[in-house]
Amino acid sequence: QVQLVESGGGLVQAGGSLRLSCAASGRTFSYYVIGWFRQAPGKEREFVATINRGGDRTYFADSVKGRFTISRDNAKNTVYLQMKSLKPEDTAVYYCAADGSGSRDYSLIARNYQYWGQGTQVTVSS
Repeated sequence: QVQLVESGGGLVQAGGSLRLSCAASGRTFSYYVIGWFRQAPGKEREFVATINRGGDRTYFADSVKGRFTISRDNAKNTVYLQMKSLKPEDTAVYYCAADGSGSRDYSLIARNYQYWGQGTQVTVSS
């Protein structure tokens, strides 16, 4: 089992940047595929980005492609989501999630992730 804690959220103006961190504890971190999802008020949770176990494959939602990057430091048990050129529509609670099934190299689907953090609020003002 793995525990996930997100940090780095906050209030930023449109066009600004934030870096979210997802710190993990528990079993071997490098075994897990990690994903970032977000949920805005009144909307369903949506996929943002994912990174495979080795950190050499990443995938992004079209809405954030070119603006967000995802990386991981397995030695520090941490995944980062660097967000640039933020827009008001990026406002949401951001969650990191871990897939420990070992059957997938990545996943864009929330139900494939077994472990979730508590979320961190990102608010982008116009």
